[in-house]
Amino acid sequence: MPPTHPGTGRRRPADRLLTVLTCPLCPADLAHADGALRCADRHTFDIARHGYVSLLTGHRRAASADSAGMVRSRASFLRAGHYDPLARTLAELATELAPPDATVLDAGAGTGHYLAAVLDALPDALGLGLDSSAAALRAAARAHARGEAAGWDVWRPWPVRTGCAHLVLNVFAPRNGPEFHRVLRPDGALLVVTPTDRHLRELHDSIGLLAVDPRKEERLRRTLEAHFAHDRTEPLEYVMRLTAGDIAALVAMSPTAHHVGATELGRRVAGLETPVRVTASFVVSVYRPTAH
Repeated sequence: MPPTHPGTGRRRPADRLLTVLTCPLCPADLAHADGALRCADRHTFDIARHGYVSLLTGHRRAASADSAGMVRSRASFLRAGHYDPLARTLAELATELAPPDATVLDAGAGTGHYLAAVLDALPDALGLGLDSSAAALRAAARAHARGEAAGWDVWRPWPVRTGCAHLVLNVFAPRNGPEFHRVLRPDGALLVVTPTDRHLRELHDSIGLLAVDPRKEERLRRTLEAHFAHDRTEPLEYVMRLTAGDIAALVAMSPTAHHVGATELGRRVAGLETPVRVTASFVVSVYRPTAH
């Protein structure tokens, strides 16, 4: 298990993390110092009680950060196993794309669910999840013994060393192409997951789930084409059987939660004959960094 700070019981991020992170305020190295990380210029970043490193000190949480309620709903839905086929697909691809001792970065890691699956498949790998939600980071920091978590807005330049990563994961999260490219090794790979327009289609009308843009994959490629070459795509589609509780958690963890109140959601779910057969439909894309 990862070490704790003597006398505090706090989980201390592994020393190997310091070969990946840099000070976000200057290019200096970071070192452990009294329950925090500190650089030579004495910029100091607290290690939270739950084990993640707060690098956003002095900055407000990103507007897109998940709330505690969204994180609880996501954790509940994922624990039920509905997206396990996606986690297995990512793990299988990771073993093809990265060595067993890889450094894996997860941009917008959420609860760390997919990063943990990849680390299980790579027996000596180190994982770092970046997210701006404190609630998500609390879960991500404990998702895997070789997984670390740091508070950061992935739209901004990352406090991560250039060329340190063998693999970058981007699962339903913002895409910062220039930073993906900068942190990856020349022989590294980017794994991106997007939903198709068939994803959760059975719930679009009955629940009011927001539809996926059918041109989403096309827009993804345009976003990344300046820095990456598309290597291949793995489609994944299967049917889930969802209970009323599953559907409520699914909606509460998605952007639809901002548009449908809890009372109205309860009314709509109560009108369904459960369990409901619902389509899960994803595109898992592999990209390789191009030389600049």
